[in-house]
Order: sequence, then C-alpha cells, then structure tokens
Amino acid sequence: MEFLIDNKVIKEKKFLKQLAYEKELAELQVELVRLQSHIIESGKRLLIIFEGRDAAGKGGTIKRFLMNINPKKAKIVALPKPTEQEQKEWYFQRYIKHLPREGEIAFFDRSWYNRAVVEPVFGFCTDEQYELFMKEVNPLEQRLVNDGIILFKFFLDISKDEQKERLDKRRESPLKRWKIGGLDEQAQDKWDDYSKYIEKMIKETSTEELPWIEIKTDSKKKARLEAIKYVLDNIPGYDPEVKIKTKKKIVTKHS
Repeated sequence: MEFLIDNKVIKEKKFLKQLAYEKELAELQVELVRLQSHIIESGKRLLIIFEGRDAAGKGGTIKRFLMNINPKKAKIVALPKPTEQEQKEWYFQRYIKHLPREGEIAFFDRSWYNRAVVEPVFGFCTDEQYELFMKEVNPLEQRLVNDGIILFKFFLDISKDEQKERLDKRRESPLKRWKIGGLDEQAQDKWDDYSKYIEKMIKETSTEELPWIEIKTDSKKKARLEAIKYVLDNIPGYDPEVKIKTKKKIVTKHS
C-alpha cells in the first residue's frame, strides 16, 4: 500500500511514522499553550538556552516550541557578533538585557556560552577572557535562579556524518543556503577542536541545580519532541496533562 504526498510516493511505514510524530507534536504543543498560561498567570520567568553543534537543529526545535504559543509573551534571542562598544563592556551585559520578564518565556538561540566554545575555537577571545568566563558563568546563573528565573540549558549534539550531510544539503538548496555562514563552513574541519571545548563546558558548567541536558539530534523529529517533553516535565509547580515519557537513549542529563 502506498500514499501520494506532495507528489512523492512514500511507503506506508514512513507515512505512519510521520503521522505519529505530528500527532505527538500536536499534543505537546497543546500542553505548551497550557504551560504558557501557567507562566503568565503565576508571573514566572522562563529562560531556555539552546547550544549545539552547527546544523544540530536549534532553530527548528525552537520553532516547534513557538508554533502555537502567544508571541507577545515569548521571544527568541539570537544576537549577532558584538559591536565595538559591546566588546568594551562586561561580557554578559548584552545578554542580561534580554532576560525574560514577568510572565515571559525567552529562547536563547546560542547564548553567553559562545565564549565557552565558538570563541576559543576560532580565536575570537583571549585565554584570559575564556578563563574569566568559565569562572563567572556558574555564579551568574545561580544568581538568576535565586532571583526566580527558571533556567534550562540544552546542548543539541549531532554525529559528524549527519552534520556533513545536513550542511551539504543546505549548500545545494537555494532556499537554505542562507543558513550556511563562514563558521559553519569550518564545522567539519574543526570538529575535534569543538569536541574539546564542548566536553570541558559540559563538565565544568553543569551543576546539580543547573545541568546541561544533552539531546542527540541525528533524528530531528525525535529531538524536538524530547526537548519539549523535558521542559514540560520539569517546570516547578506545573503538572502536565499529557503523559510524559522521555527516551533515555536520546536525552542525557549532565549534573
């Protein structure tokens, strides 16, 4: 048995998998609407940091979080490289101004952790700046939590082969070429350098209260579902109506 979808013939098994994914995603997105109402009514502040290797699916995952919630109370923060003036300021300063306000959810599509991985890999910061960041980041995040912010830190990981395939597809697609930047072009060549700094970042900036949540993203769809489920299942004082069951082979909590 075969189905015709978007002028492509696909086998029934693939169609059913897609159907199951869309059904589960829809259920989780209804729950996200409930969660946002809870955040707004309780005046909570929710910050979700997304870090990860290039092409690991950060933007696509954030998009699934945002699809049906109220955009007036949710925002994506994806900052460009710092200006000359910002380079003279305290490193965290330009991020602090984008923290969530009362009743708001903020998604950081990359964050201050640029200084933990990307900047040292490409020599955009000095060794002293890197070491200072690693010394300051844990106390800073603890202060945010002490002030009432609910903070999640996701690291989206991807295999080297899968990353190459996705980057190649972006180069070939006229609709996706804009996703390839100068740093993305070097992601494969600098794989080992990235690995070294990623490992150190996770080891030194995971705490019991603020752990890194690593999600394997070779399957984009599974990764999106797992990220949403993790948030829904770990908001203090919130009890989701949908049954949450995470896949341990995909999600790793570092603490």
